[in-house]
Amino acid sequence: MTKTVQELFDLTGRTAIVTGGGTHLGTAFTEALCDLGAKVYIASRRSQLCEEVAERLRSRGMDVIGAGCDVTNEVNVDHLVQRVMNDEGRLDIVVCNAGGSFTTSYPPDGNIEEFNRTLEVNLTGTFITSQSAGRVMIPARQGSIITLGSIASTLAMDSRIYNSKFQRSGPPYIAAKGGVLNLTRAMAAEFGEYGITVNCISPGQIPRTDTNIEQVETFRNMIPLRRTGLSQDLKGTVALLSSDAGRWITGQEFRVDGGWSIW
Repeated sequence: MTKTVQELFDLTGRTAIVTGGGTHLGTAFTEALCDLGAKVYIASRRSQLCEEVAERLRSRGMDVIGAGCDVTNEVNVDHLVQRVMNDEGRLDIVVCNAGGSFTTSYPPDGNIEEFNRTLEVNLTGTFITSQSAGRVMIPARQGSIITLGSIASTLAMDSRIYNSKFQRSGPPYIAAKGGVLNLTRAMAAEFGEYGITVNCISPGQIPRTDTNIEQVETFRNMIPLRRTGLSQDLKGTVALLSSDAGRWITGQEFRVDGGWSIW
């Protein structure tokens, strides 16, 4: 039966997990999925923050549950996935959004502990979350796993454009996000026969509210669309990749960067 476009994007009755769901991009992903009818569990190590955000979103009529979870801990992640399965009986969508940059030093004096921590949170955490989700999606023979890359997944960073008031990411973050992108392709190959899609969203410059104004202006001038991104600019992409509208898309990177990467 042919579906209308509205029907293709409808997520009514579906259940999602968004890791790192209590801040910045994670909140936008959660709002997008809820707007389309999904129930969303938002999770991070800061369980109290997740519950506060969930309560705020529930006040707006959204079906959101806050939970604690450290994505670098396999037992934690499996427990979260099992909780969702026990409560809802299904897991349709997982957005592996948890991550971050921990860079304070740069080659040739880069700190190996920072390097390992960055890989652990961004790359290992994505692997653990994807595997755990895949184990419950395989019997259902459907599901969508969305990873979070970055323009740093394929591009190095030009240190000349960052001012001294902005803590730029460095090689550890670039290595981690490059790994996330190729992990996405590998997981798509592993899970494809079960009808599970795995895709990567790579955002461009989406500054937080406390980002140095001069740095934001530098970013703006380097973007073809002449503005920096907003977290809501990612909502359409996650809607596509989470829904039946994206069922024939897998192993792909979606750069949402205002054109930053075309220069």
